[in-house]
Amino acid sequence: MAEIRDLMIKVPSIRHQWLTFLAGHGLQDFPPAEVAGVDHVVGLYENDRLVGTGATAGNILKFIAVDASTPPGAYFNQIVSELQSRLAAAGQLHVMVSTKPQYEKSFHYVGFQTLVHTHWGVLMEAGTPTITQYLQGLSGATGTIGEHRSAIVMNANPFTKGHRYLVEQAAMQSDAVDIFVVSTDRSLFTTAERLHLVQTNTADLANVHVYLGGDYMVSYATFPAYFLASNDTIINYQTTIDARLFRDWVAKILHIQTRYVGEEPLSHTTAIYNQVLQKELPPQVQVKVIPRLKVGRTIVTATQVRSAIAQNKLSEIRSLLPAKTWKFIQIHQTELETRIKKGMTIRGN
Repeated sequence: MAEIRDLMIKVPSIRHQWLTFLAGHGLQDFPPAEVAGVDHVVGLYENDRLVGTGATAGNILKFIAVDASTPPGAYFNQIVSELQSRLAAAGQLHVMVSTKPQYEKSFHYVGFQTLVHTHWGVLMEAGTPTITQYLQGLSGATGTIGEHRSAIVMNANPFTKGHRYLVEQAAMQSDAVDIFVVSTDRSLFTTAERLHLVQTNTADLANVHVYLGGDYMVSYATFPAYFLASNDTIINYQTTIDARLFRDWVAKILHIQTRYVGEEPLSHTTAIYNQVLQKELPPQVQVKVIPRLKVGRTIVTATQVRSAIAQNKLSEIRSLLPAKTWKFIQIHQTELETRIKKGMTIRGN
């Protein structure tokens, strides 16, 4: 009988053994930050020979690999069952996994359903709430016959006049607009703060509804490259997963006909994402790219705002911000600066 052991991958020799094992099973070239983000790593051993492994990061199963020489299914089930038990003990009943296509059937056997399938990989989930339960539980987010419903997915780190302009364009051209705020807490402004800023800065628009995107829209489960330095191959794979998830589930269930995005001249990752959305969403969902708002000659970006906070140059960004965001930053300036000093990145999206 194989034995489950915790792998302390901060120990160089154990980390090297683990990474070598993963590489031997086709799992390699991922960003170092993706490894740094795991919570638990387990190894399955026959005597002292590593024959399988898996890890958790939040509610996500990652780095699942099992030797082909092991009993078919049994060792895979043992690893997945161990990881799910640990998540359940921590109160996490909804589990997601992004895995290689050859493991899809194995995950089906242990209760996972496929959300998105590509030739690169598969996104799956198990437990509750499911994606259908999540979407059907969004108050006011289901469309009606004859209604033109649109959607925007934004990080809003923080919400700027550029975000407001994008929302206004969608609101003028749609009967209803669903805004989904990225839920992953890896930004300078926390998820709760970003949600609050989007809600308060759009409260006057009667046909706009604001929700958290949960695990399903630009989340660490669907699109970790959004938050990590990654190569273009990884970005293309993950953006395709995220786009198809939106097309085949979110838009289908909520009757969304159009997805609005801001033109992206500065962020390489987001520029690729926009291109993939334009390739993957039509004809089911049309994509409208809105030119970036300019204040004078300055393109309004949240990156500029975060940079100004880091340099204590708030006066330079007041014209880029709605009044409520400006007031929030003034009140919380010291706390935001402290987060940056503690290592919170201001780069990225």
